[in-house]
Amino acid sequence: MVSFQFLVFVAVFYVAFLFVIAFAAERSAAKGKGKWLRSPIIYTLSLSIYCTAWTFYGAVGYAARSGLEYLTIYLGPTVVMIGWWWVLRKLVRIGRMHRITSIADLISSRFGKSTALGVMVTLLMVVAATPYVALQLQSVTQSIAVFSQSAGQGWVTDDLDRATLWVAVGLAIFTIVFGTRNLDANERHHGIVIAIAVEAVVKLFALLAVGIFVVWGVAGGIGPTLELIDKSPIAEWDQHSGRWVGLTFLAGAAFLTLPRMFQVLVVENADENNLLMASWAFPLYLMLMSLFVVPIAVVGLDRLPAGSNPDLFVLTLPLAEGQSFLAIFSFLGGLSSATSMVIVATIALATMISNHIVTPIWLTSRGAGAMVSGDVRQLVIGARRLSIGGVLLLGYVYYLLSGGSAALAAIGLISFTGVAQILPALIGGLFWRGATRWGAVAGIGVGFVVWTWTLLLPSFGPDAVVPAAVFENGPLGLRYLRPYALFGIDGIDPQLHAILWSMILNTTIFFVVSVLTFPQPLERLQGAQFVNVFEHSQGARAWTQSTAEAEDLLVMAQRILGAGEAQALFQREAQLQGKASYLPDVTPDFVAHLERELAGSVGAATAHAMVGQLTQGVSVSVEDLIAVADEAAQILEYSNRLEAKSAEQERTALQLREANEKLTQLSIQKDAFLSQISHELRTPMTSIRSFSEILRDGDMTADQTVRYSGIIHAEAVRLTRLLDDLLDLSVLENGQVTLNMQHGTLRDLIDQAVSATGSGQAMAIKRRPTEENVALYTDVDRLTQVFINLIANAQKYCDDEKPVLRIVSRQIGERAVVDFIDNGSGIAKQNQQVIFEKFSRLTDARKAGGAGLGLAICREIMTRLGGEIAYLPGQGGAAFRVVLPPVD
Repeated sequence: MVSFQFLVFVAVFYVAFLFVIAFAAERSAAKGKGKWLRSPIIYTLSLSIYCTAWTFYGAVGYAARSGLEYLTIYLGPTVVMIGWWWVLRKLVRIGRMHRITSIADLISSRFGKSTALGVMVTLLMVVAATPYVALQLQSVTQSIAVFSQSAGQGWVTDDLDRATLWVAVGLAIFTIVFGTRNLDANERHHGIVIAIAVEAVVKLFALLAVGIFVVWGVAGGIGPTLELIDKSPIAEWDQHSGRWVGLTFLAGAAFLTLPRMFQVLVVENADENNLLMASWAFPLYLMLMSLFVVPIAVVGLDRLPAGSNPDLFVLTLPLAEGQSFLAIFSFLGGLSSATSMVIVATIALATMISNHIVTPIWLTSRGAGAMVSGDVRQLVIGARRLSIGGVLLLGYVYYLLSGGSAALAAIGLISFTGVAQILPALIGGLFWRGATRWGAVAGIGVGFVVWTWTLLLPSFGPDAVVPAAVFENGPLGLRYLRPYALFGIDGIDPQLHAILWSMILNTTIFFVVSVLTFPQPLERLQGAQFVNVFEHSQGARAWTQSTAEAEDLLVMAQRILGAGEAQALFQREAQLQGKASYLPDVTPDFVAHLERELAGSVGAATAHAMVGQLTQGVSVSVEDLIAVADEAAQILEYSNRLEAKSAEQERTALQLREANEKLTQLSIQKDAFLSQISHELRTPMTSIRSFSEILRDGDMTADQTVRYSGIIHAEAVRLTRLLDDLLDLSVLENGQVTLNMQHGTLRDLIDQAVSATGSGQAMAIKRRPTEENVALYTDVDRLTQVFINLIANAQKYCDDEKPVLRIVSRQIGERAVVDFIDNGSGIAKQNQQVIFEKFSRLTDARKAGGAGLGLAICREIMTRLGGEIAYLPGQGGAAFRVVLPPVD
């Protein structure tokens, strides 16, 4: 019988042993003697991080509940390692070339180094990993509770919760000590990796030892064990093929996208040739881990009391048979499985949080000065330490909310489905250059929502987060949105239902949006580098437009890499350039190399942003430019054609609209003119006829005769003036006018116009006569007529109670101009384009008088004289500019 105190002592001793190994590995790596740390064997063993407490404990429970279906969890990674080796090799090559630090860094880097996409992936990974962290905490606590109960010290719920909290605290301390002690330029953690490799050996031998004991020590050998298996329902092949395919796919997808797996598969991989051994050795490791799962499950169901938790058969069987040492060894195997997962997962998540959330926010808040001031290194380390604690806290909270009673396999599948939402963007980004950032954002977003609604929230149970009525009737009575029967499709296994809908919608939206959107230039260049990674030389010469000084780049690098490492990097570069100083020239090659070095510590997207703030350019390899040149040219040609057609159509449509609006207004003005001109002609003719009849027939005094004769004369003059305007405009338009060219001065012409209109009394006129001493050679009568019309218009149409007209003369270039600006409300924008047309009248003719021909006559006169007249908007009131004809 094992006491609780002894178990705690063994656990602490084991953790201390791992501390020593990890510390020794880091010291060896620091001294440059750690080549063995990068060996294929260590790399393969580090992949055992996939085998968590779910695999060590939960696989047996999975087999006891669902039969041979547990094999799908091993088949998925095996297919990836053997059948998709080319995908892993591509991932590793990209990771090394671009100094990728996490799965979020890979996605954001592929799609234009998008910070927003990195944040999105990070948040998804944190949420998806939370149930898995809770699973590890739950398994460790349950295993400790088993020993406590065997010693007669049964635990209650509060005891389990406190134990889980202390386990979380202990894991946080270990991870912080060895995962965030420094900021490695390659983001590799040699101490953690060697500790994982040791734990891989421990959990494998522990599971094999329990299996051997169960088969030969409990069941009595292979024959009796096979008989038990044959009688057990576990061996019955009644599983649904759809669920087998779905779970195998899910396990393979999670193997590629889990943050901890990406950390050891890609980030910690120092040599892609390590994949050669891992491609066969890791499936062999998985086979050995699964070898005794069914025998342990069958014997446990046969020997242990009914109702025993099958997830803990690996512990309870040895304890029931009095094998305390074997039980402790098994406990250490389970502890290794849980702790290794939590350590690597929290390191990976903390790296994503610091690189894609904390650091970008800090850079944004500090502005450009953040590149040469402040300690980014300490910021990143501090953010990662807090993130580790935060992730473990979330796992503990999920454990409390879920009650810690769910089967380990069920919790693991929830996390697997969540992280699998990255797969379409990942695979699409690796093999399809047409994939776009908006497609990735849309696909991941839709997949995340579907996963949350159909699997994550229901995992807490009815009425915990989702009301029980929603499971039955859907939200707001919408039955087609029920969590377990989305779009009305009922009767599917909930896990398979979530996988099916989330991946179908995710992939479809990703593809459709990518087709409908066009990638940014940097997206296309990154796409070329990722898709054609094997065709690109690592030493490709880069081009960049840089305005950075070497001192600024050194200051920034020291804030991230540390003074010693940054100075050594710059000095090596200077030596390669043949310079005696320690500062190299800021060449395109050096900028690209520096960005890759910084990417190892803060991620590709953040490093790109930081270097970009100083260099004000983007490093692009010549090979990358060649790779996209043909495609870009085709796209550009097609785009130019579409753009030209679109622009032509827009111009045509605009011209048609303008012409239509103009014709409409002119038609209205024509009708108004005909009505007005008939009135203007009829009124004086009526007066003339009436008063002439009075003179002819009446007996009047001399005064009456003079008065009536004066009226007839005035109406005749009015009629003559109207006819003269019509005739004058017709002559000007037909080009039949004869110009009488004379010398004159602008001042004299304005004086004459002011006198002719008599505006000095009815309206205040402000001038600067000294600026009007401009010599002219033109038809002074015609130009004076233009001035008279403009002054008369201001007098008639200015709507201010105290009208004021400013006449401003100035020289613009080689031409003299005269501006006539009143203080009224001006002319509405929609009317400004028609005021120079014939018959254009913007006010009631009875109020202002005239037939609307004045400005049309002015335009024709200025055209004949070689000058211009135009309306000036935005001057406060109505404003007209007369550009005087040049003087030869």
